[in-house]
Amino acid sequence: MTLQNCSMPEDNESVELYRSMVTRFCKNGFGKDHAQWEHDGTMPRHVWEAAGDNGLLCVDLPESDGGQGGSFLHAAALIEVLAEQGLSGPLYSFMVHSDIVVPYIREYATQSVREAWLSRLANGRAIAAIAMTEPGAGSDLKAMTTSARRHPEGGFIINGAKTFITNGGIADLIVVCAKTSPEKGAKGVSLFAVDANTPGVRRGRSLEKLGMRASNTVELFFDDLHVPDSALLGEPDKGFIYLMNQLPRERLVIAIAALTTAESILQQTVDYVKERKVFGQSLSKFQNTGFTLAEAKAQVTVARAFLNECIQKQATNQLDSVTAAIAKQQLTELVGRVVDTCVQLHGGYGYMWEQPVTRAYADARVLRIFGGSNEIMKELISRQLFS
Repeated sequence: MTLQNCSMPEDNESVELYRSMVTRFCKNGFGKDHAQWEHDGTMPRHVWEAAGDNGLLCVDLPESDGGQGGSFLHAAALIEVLAEQGLSGPLYSFMVHSDIVVPYIREYATQSVREAWLSRLANGRAIAAIAMTEPGAGSDLKAMTTSARRHPEGGFIINGAKTFITNGGIADLIVVCAKTSPEKGAKGVSLFAVDANTPGVRRGRSLEKLGMRASNTVELFFDDLHVPDSALLGEPDKGFIYLMNQLPRERLVIAIAALTTAESILQQTVDYVKERKVFGQSLSKFQNTGFTLAEAKAQVTVARAFLNECIQKQATNQLDSVTAAIAKQQLTELVGRVVDTCVQLHGGYGYMWEQPVTRAYADARVLRIFGGSNEIMKELISRQLFS
């Protein structure tokens, strides 16, 4: 399917088998309950456990760490299936858990922390979140005020507040970004693996979002939170470097979700306009409809070729940060245009929440904001141009 042309030959068959398995599981499981999860603003824990038991979490984590032992191509296939089926709750909640948080634990945590958490994260018995964004600081790490100071008897004391934290209300493990050397600005940031049940971790209100309603999002507060030395990920003051190392994957998985959503909604709209009658004839017979959808088809086709190249590079550890930023910026803008076009072609039905195109419209808007706003992506791209 979409990944076939970019897959390494030895992975083609296993990726397609995995895609088929995930598709069957999602159709038989998640689809019928997703509307309720959107109403509740979160997914029950048994959903995470079922996902872990059926290989939907930590897909490319090595088996030695409790993962599925697949490649990034398998992880990309999972994202595509969830996006194709409009399952934004599992899509973005699992993405944060498996594609954003777990790599920090695997790459930078102490052996004791890895042993305590990785297998539980892979089987869905523990849920992960990352606490980076603050009420007064989005992509600007220099403006971060959450602090982590050394305790005289060992460990660190963390104080601060975070917001827009996906999985924050249900997380067992939280990767917390905090300043250990405030005088160094962004270069004084450190990362910590925090057990969410530790005294000093306080969960705030659940945030009511425009879209992605089944994905739990909250405020978090850290009040004199004492964590051991082992909670530090890697070395102190190296958090900025670690974030830069992991951000290409984060931005790429957002791009995968964006383009796959655009492709899926475009096909659904093609099917819709064939059946919809206007002035006694199919809506597809009008030149405006054909030209509008032809333009969207051309754009997503060109974008797919670029995205598949990026997926191949990530699978072989060759994806650079600027190329990932380009993918994120371009494809999240593209999904916004395509889905908006498709809403228009649905007419009044495109404004009804029960329609997949309507929910996709709401879900897609934030893709231009999280993972680093698209304005920040342009800044990163321009820096390379003038370096």
